[in-house]
Amino acid sequence: MKAATAPPYLAPYVRAALRHGAGFDSLLWASPTTQAQRFDAIARLCDLQNKSILDVGCGRADLCDFLVERSIQVYDYIGLEAVDSLATAAEAKPHEHCRILRGDFVSEPKILFVGADVLIFSGSLNTLNTPDFYASLRRALDACAEAVVFNFLSSPMLAGRNFLTWHRTSDVLAFARSLCGFGAGAIATLSDYIDGDTTVLMRKQH
Repeated sequence: MKAATAPPYLAPYVRAALRHGAGFDSLLWASPTTQAQRFDAIARLCDLQNKSILDVGCGRADLCDFLVERSIQVYDYIGLEAVDSLATAAEAKPHEHCRILRGDFVSEPKILFVGADVLIFSGSLNTLNTPDFYASLRRALDACAEAVVFNFLSSPMLAGRNFLTWHRTSDVLAFARSLCGFGAGAIATLSDYIDGDTTVLMRKQH
């Protein structure tokens, strides 16, 4: 995939991968520390032990490394990545129960339907426009067996680059409640880890 032909939400990652290969800078995170803080928020908000998870826009599958380091034993880890060099790096991870799919969850939302208990988005929503952001979350909730966990930029503080999009927390939570209702445990949030970033759990209502 070339940056010139990539969709706008993937082009920043493709450009970064052409410059940095599968290095950390291709993930467009500020630092490994802030990446780990987001992973920690996900793990605090949702019990992933013995779950089948789909890491949507997994990059190099760094979340899989994090889970192993934290001794969080998932039933299986499926990573989904559209940027070839990052997917190749993810495929090289030595962990058990780890497999990688290649594809674009925005243009091919059916690829989300892999039978996972929990779908996770960590950073992979940040370059989407508002309609694609909400459409992806709606399809993810359809695709999961139990829950969707995602982080997003919740103020312009962290969205200083022109390819990043931020969303008001109140708007995102109103959308989540429209899908999951107001029952106990249907929605949960964390915003105590990085100023301007929020993590949300949407639990599927059966």
